[in-house]
Amino acid sequence: MNVLVGLGGSDESDKTLRRTIERTEAVGDDLTVAVLEKPDTKRSQEETYELAEALLGDADVDAEIVRLEGDPGSSLVDYAEQGEYGQLVIGGGTLSPMGKIQLGSITEFVLLNAPTTVKLVR
Repeated sequence: MNVLVGLGGSDESDKTLRRTIERTEAVGDDLTVAVLEKPDTKRSQEETYELAEALLGDADVDAEIVRLEGDPGSSLVDYAEQGEYGQLVIGGGTLSPMGKIQLGSITEFVLLNAPTTVKLVR
């Protein structure tokens, strides 16, 4: 399967990439990593890009890594529309005190607008 994973520089993004790499190793997916421009996160776009390179290198997984500029949700959905991806993987969602999932605005935008199946990693 052709898989696109979107990374935004948070700890959730790291977890998302690690799980996606594990799946890629297990089933042989074709992987593309999109590093989003998201200034309000723990890591810069460049730091996230370097982390993705390191994790992919450590796992010996061959994947294309691209940098996306502009609004994170829109740029990820636009990029997904340009390719033939079977799945789009993103991190996101927290649990409320009542145990219900709460989605951030970017996650919600991607879930509602993506042209393909979206896998949400929590």
